[in-house]
Amino acid sequence: MTDIENLYERYAGDVRRFALYLCGDVVMADEITSDTFVRAWMAAGRIRQPTVKSYLFTIARNAYTDVLRRGARHTQLDENMPDTRVSVQTQMELSAEVRAVLAALQQLPEMDRTVLLMRALDEMPYEEIAETLGIPVVTAKVKVHRARLKLMQTRQEWRELVPATGVKP
Repeated sequence: MTDIENLYERYAGDVRRFALYLCGDVVMADEITSDTFVRAWMAAGRIRQPTVKSYLFTIARNAYTDVLRRGARHTQLDENMPDTRVSVQTQMELSAEVRAVLAALQQLPEMDRTVLLMRALDEMPYEEIAETLGIPVVTAKVKVHRARLKLMQTRQEWRELVPATGVKP
């Protein structure tokens, strides 16, 4: 097995999850994930980041930015088109509360969302996040704190709305 195959086997799930939370779109997350590993494979020299995972996340974030730049040239598919393949995970993701929180996550500024995901999902130390993104450690901590507060506020608002409207989770 080659080095890139080992990297893919070990980190593809983490990179895909990170990409999915960055962009909120399964197809785009798959595209970002594959692009990340192609870029890592094509990169010359040693990995210079503190960890392989942070290196791959940096590539994924750059790939996401590139997708956004190209996005203006593409037409969006109809979101109401039903997906005939419904898995347990998809059912969970479609719950109203999760949708509300994911929508709030997508509304966060890209840098805040990135910092939060690196910290919350991948349990990266603040120092590593700061070095990877080129920001001060204090800034990383503040961004995580504010993003968490915003998501908790959204969740609380959703829970208060449920009894008022009769919508069930």
